[in-house]
This record gives sequence, C-alpha cells and structure tokens, in this order.
Amino acid sequence: MRRYFGRKLLIYGLTFFVAVTVNWMIPRFMPGDPVASMVARANVTKPEAVEAMRAYYTSLFGLDQPLWQQYVNFWGALLRGDFGVSIWLFPTPVSTVILMAVPYTLALIVPSVLLSWVVGNRFGAYAARRKLLDNTVLPVGYVLTAMPYMWLAVLLAWAFGVILGWFPVAGGYSFSMRPNWSMPFLLDLLHHWTLPFLSLFLVALGGWAIGMRNMIIYELESDYSTYLSALGAPSRLIRRYAFRNAVLPQITGLALQLGVLVAGALVTEIVFAYPGLGSLILKSIQNKDFFLLQGTFLFIVLGVLIANFIIDIVYVVVDPRTRAGMAGAQA
Repeated sequence: MRRYFGRKLLIYGLTFFVAVTVNWMIPRFMPGDPVASMVARANVTKPEAVEAMRAYYTSLFGLDQPLWQQYVNFWGALLRGDFGVSIWLFPTPVSTVILMAVPYTLALIVPSVLLSWVVGNRFGAYAARRKLLDNTVLPVGYVLTAMPYMWLAVLLAWAFGVILGWFPVAGGYSFSMRPNWSMPFLLDLLHHWTLPFLSLFLVALGGWAIGMRNMIIYELESDYSTYLSALGAPSRLIRRYAFRNAVLPQITGLALQLGVLVAGALVTEIVFAYPGLGSLILKSIQNKDFFLLQGTFLFIVLGVLIANFIIDIVYVVVDPRTRAGMAGAQA
C-alpha cells in the first residue's frame, strides 16, 4: 500500500508541477499590458508622471526581469506561500482576495458534486429494475447531460428569476445587506445560492443516473448474478452485490469528471454574477491581473488534485480487490 500511494503522490506531484508551469505561462502570453491598464485607471495626465508610475509598478511586480527569472521568482514565492499582490485590487494580497471568494465556490461545488453523485446513483439503480422509472429517468437524464452548464443556468435564471420572480438572478446576497451570521442574512445567502446550485446539480445528476442504470443492468446479467439466482439467493442480496460492483466505476468517474464539474461551476458563477472564483477569474482577465489569475488557477488545481487523491483513497477502502492486489504485490 505504501508503494501504491507513493506512486500516486509522485504522479500528482508531476501533475502539479506541469499545471503550475502552464498556469504561470498563460497570463504572460495573453495580449495586453497589466501595468498600462493599472496606470490608465489612475487617470494621470502628465507624461512624466505616467512614465514614473509605469517604471515603479513594472519594477514592483518584477515584470522588468527576464521571463526565466520571473519563473524562478514565482516558484520561490510560491514555496513561501506568497501569491503576490493583486494588480486590479492593489495593494491587496492575492491570497486575501481568493479567500474571500473561496467559500462561495465551495458552497456550490461540494453540495452539487456529492448530492448529484449520491442521488444520481440511487435513481439509476432503481431505474435499472423498474420499467416505469426507467422510461422517465433515461430520457430526462440524456436531456440533462446534454445541456451545457451555462445554458441551463440561463434557462433557470430566465424562468425562475425573470418570469416567475422567485429567485434573484445575480449576486451572492442582496446589496442592501452586510455579511453577518444572522438568520436573515443566511436565508438571503440560501436564496441567491439556489439557482446556481440547481444548474450544477441537475446537469451532473443526469450523467450519474444514466451511468449507474447501465452498470446495474450489466451486473445483474453477469455470470455471478445468474449463478446466485440459480442457487436461490434472494433478489435483494443479488442487487446489493450488483450495486457494490457497479458503484466502483462511478467512483472512478467522479475523479475523472471533477475537473469538468469545477469548470462548470466557474461558468455558472459568471452567469449569475456569483462572487466565487469564476467571477474572480473573469475580473482578473478583464483587468489583466496576472497574479490574481494565476493564484486563482493555482487554488483550483490544488483543490482538484487533493479531491482526486481523496477519491483514490476511498476507492482503495471500498474495493477489496484493490487491497488484495496491493497485498499480493507486497508479498
């Protein structure tokens, strides 16, 4: 087991290095000059003052150094836990800006991922042996899975926000309120959270339901199910074994789809102007904020890698064949 997780950690370490390197390169090869946009926002008219500000900020952010030196400095600062200073919200540190947006993104991603996976697998398992449910779950699941996250988000905002007026269509909370731990504010947060959550939950739900339904049918028609049925085993026991075997590919699928779900959450945040990492990425691109953009991407990469590693651990715990294989390899 130590060798297995050591190999996994090595793979994740290499993935992190490559992802961080690409993350550093993307903003620097984008068109535009972040210092020029920063100086333009200052509304300075005197040419000598403009040049002085340009030289000061270029030196302050280290943009006057060669690219290889900027890359080395980036890794040095990263190992110290320093993500730099935001150009857009200067002089606020990037870590402070990201930590303000992280709770909103986690509040969308974690419930939508977990609930869609659990509910989708349960519905798919029931639909596999119930014709009436199968005739409804399968078509609805295909429709939901085919929908882009942002398109469903727009439909939900139009139907339940604009037409019916049941939910707000923008923001994380009402502009008339200040963040606090009071019940009215928490209810207002929940009110703004509902539509972005539903857009993520419904799209993911259809995929998990279809996948589990197909896997259950395959397992119930396999040799061991036929053999158990011939021995007179109860149908409930056979379905229980089928579900345990069918859920293993779904766990692997969760690890593979996690990045897609995170990307969908970021796009959904932009549609609803939700104050999470997705809106932060859009604003950092609009303001050419290199450091905020790479800091946000870095946080997302770390979150996805950590979540995938946790899923690997869960897979080992759930699947006895994996543990047996590791024990045999060690022997």
